[in-house]
Amino acid sequence: MVRSKLFAENMKMALETIRTHKVRSFLTVLGVMIGVLVAIVVASMLIGFENNVQNSLNEFGVNNLWIFRFNFSFSRLTPEERMRKPLTLEDGFSIRDECPAVRNVSITVFPRQGTRGPQTPRMGKYKGKEIVLDNFYGATASYVEVDNGSIQEGRFFSEAEDIHRAELVVLGYDVNHALFPNESAVNKQLLIDGTTYTVIGVFEKKKNSSVGGDDDVIIPYRTYRKRYPNDDEHFLSAMAYPGMKAVAEDQIRGLLRLRRRVHPDKPDSFGISSAEQIGQQFRDLLAQTFALIVAVVSIGLLVGGVGVMNIMLMSVTERTREIGVRKAIGARKRDISMQFITEAVTLTGSGGVIGVLLALVISLILRAVHIPSSVPIWAIAIAVAVACSVGLFFGIYPAMKAAKLDPVIALRYE
Repeated sequence: MVRSKLFAENMKMALETIRTHKVRSFLTVLGVMIGVLVAIVVASMLIGFENNVQNSLNEFGVNNLWIFRFNFSFSRLTPEERMRKPLTLEDGFSIRDECPAVRNVSITVFPRQGTRGPQTPRMGKYKGKEIVLDNFYGATASYVEVDNGSIQEGRFFSEAEDIHRAELVVLGYDVNHALFPNESAVNKQLLIDGTTYTVIGVFEKKKNSSVGGDDDVIIPYRTYRKRYPNDDEHFLSAMAYPGMKAVAEDQIRGLLRLRRRVHPDKPDSFGISSAEQIGQQFRDLLAQTFALIVAVVSIGLLVGGVGVMNIMLMSVTERTREIGVRKAIGARKRDISMQFITEAVTLTGSGGVIGVLLALVISLILRAVHIPSSVPIWAIAIAVAVACSVGLFFGIYPAMKAAKLDPVIALRYE
């Protein structure tokens, strides 16, 4: 009871000191406030972006395994990866037919990746409007089922239309909006690289489009190979039966190693991944980025802490006579040191709280302009705790100096 009363008195005196010296107190904690603000804003953006990317990946199928010529990573291609042969249509059909844990497979084809030099962009034209088609490729009829391609208007092409190389196209939401903003795209004629395709469907807008999808332009697989015979890069998406994704991955790996004649003591000449695995790689990358940000912010907190120590030492000098009076009427060294430590912690803690409030406001603004941002409770708690710790650490020396003052000398101080 006595300790809580003493702490309340120290807190009251600390707040009174801050109120009396508003400008000085604000400038003192400015470094702490900015450090907390930057750390929380960056953390909120990284976490918001991470959640958005993971949700985007999950939209393509939580039971899916993705197979590609290159390894799924955020690092540069190795010379060995560049030398790998592309996957093939037959690889996809073999996975579908020979892997019992795989329910279905979709196969997409597009220009060779990892080559040097710019690639010729595909252009789409309709009634004087012309746009670059960044994601123009061919796909098998199973694409909608395997990759969760929800159709908003019209339909997707059938396997029979693929076999007969029908000149049909399905548009992503953004491409449809760019070329057909005020009319239905279905049954319209779209010119792509000199070939006229009939639009038969439009995809729904994805809820989370961090990894693309809304700018897709898809034609039947065999139609694409007829028009672009040199484009032989294949991406396979295998849908596993529920609860059998790990088994399906083992089966696919064994089959492809056999088909691609990989020696038992050699690594895979292809990459297999899933939404969870890519999401984990992305989280690891963000963790490294956040660690770098924390290192930079720590420098700011260190500078702010030095400023707090300087101001507290100045405060000890200014209040030398007050300290002497308190000691003369019975205050112990512990009481004096706790008073100044409480003031330092209150000072930096206030800066931390202000930084948190500003970070919350900025996070709301970012969300309002459609930038992913999510402030977790743990980030707020850690930020305030770190701010208070700065005051505690850098307030110890001034507090000890105040506690060690001789009361007789202190009372004579003018």
